[in-house]
Amino acid sequence: MKKLLFLYTLLLSSILTFAQDPTALPKIMVIPFTKDGQDLRTVLDQNINIRIAITKIKEGFDSRGFTTVDFVGKLKAAKDNQIFTSDNQSDIKSKIIEMAGCDIYVVAEVQTKKDQTTASASVIISAYETSTGNSLSNKVSSSGRFETDDIAKLVSKAVDKSIEEFITIMTSKFAEISKNGRSVLVDISFSENSSYDMTSSFGNDKLALSDVLEEWFSNNSLNNNYHIQGTTNLKMIFDDVKIPVKDKNQNNYTTNKFALDIFNYLKSLGLEPIREIKANTIYITIN
Repeated sequence: MKKLLFLYTLLLSSILTFAQDPTALPKIMVIPFTKDGQDLRTVLDQNINIRIAITKIKEGFDSRGFTTVDFVGKLKAAKDNQIFTSDNQSDIKSKIIEMAGCDIYVVAEVQTKKDQTTASASVIISAYETSTGNSLSNKVSSSGRFETDDIAKLVSKAVDKSIEEFITIMTSKFAEISKNGRSVLVDISFSENSSYDMTSSFGNDKLALSDVLEEWFSNNSLNNNYHIQGTTNLKMIFDDVKIPVKDKNQNNYTTNKFALDIFNYLKSLGLEPIREIKANTIYITIN
């Protein structure tokens, strides 16, 4: 009873948040889990149970008003357009997720067991924020053991048992991110031959670069929410900068887009920056 009340409270809080801005409801894509050596492009053809799990999970989101992206359709489009230039499965997955333009991707894994008289199915469901790769919700759900040869039915049963709780937790966490922003880390440093450092003067007021940067982050972080881990002559680290999930046009505002904004600002100061992005960390090197 307490668990149900807790889930209801989470769901109600999320609904109220998204009711204020329906466009904030995240776009979802469900993809299959792949082991090392498995080809993402063929795994669905070889396993009907994972196709059923993906379809059931997608239906769970569709029935609750989410916009979903069809993984099979995106996979086919990628093949037809010869998007794949690498056999690296991580690269292929990243490319499809990028093509989908989804806020969250959900990974589904199916495990089945069968002996002479009974069978069971377990489904592992994990949701990740696309921009950062941070985990939002995880569930392991089992159908229980039954005297049946209908494995597909057991897979559906396993999904049905946990999909409500899974979506509630995921939605609650995404609603919190939508309200308070997602966190990124920005590491700004200088190349070995750079003629600049954090004490270099810029602007009409001849402020030190470190002060100029802090002013920019103050104006461009969500609700002026940022934290400076430390500053030296050759490095400045903003370790908790909050950025919005959507821009003013309600398009996804990703870590990459925020990095581009920093890049363009530094260019406007006459600097020659280089940027690199790894998950939710942005590395800026000034030449």
